[in-house]
Amino acid sequence: MPLRFLLDEHLRGGSLWHAIQQHNLGTAYPIEAVRVGDPPSLPLGSTDPAILLWAEHEDRILISRDITTFPGHLASHLQTGHRSPGVLIIRRGSTITQLLAYLELAAYAADPALYQDQITHIP
Repeated sequence: MPLRFLLDEHLRGGSLWHAIQQHNLGTAYPIEAVRVGDPPSLPLGSTDPAILLWAEHEDRILISRDITTFPGHLASHLQTGHRSPGVLIIRRGSTITQLLAYLELAAYAADPALYQDQITHIP
């Protein structure tokens, strides 16, 4: 089963979301992604700790650009006995083409253990 992703709220209307949608129209390897605010159980304005809990429950790797707060929130999340499928932080200067290629490869070829309970900078 391919890895599944959750885009942080600040990526909601951006070019990455639109690129994923376009990618999924013409490939045999779609990127399974939802955004904060799409599922009724994860409304817009959800706090970072709530996002981590939802991602854990739904087994989705979080994708964000938020390097400032997520490391601390993830550490707190793990210290309370929770787990995380992982957090992917997009590096500055990453292109949409690089991100799509990375996400597609990760979704279908990566071992989920590579991301579990940690932050990974991509691509």
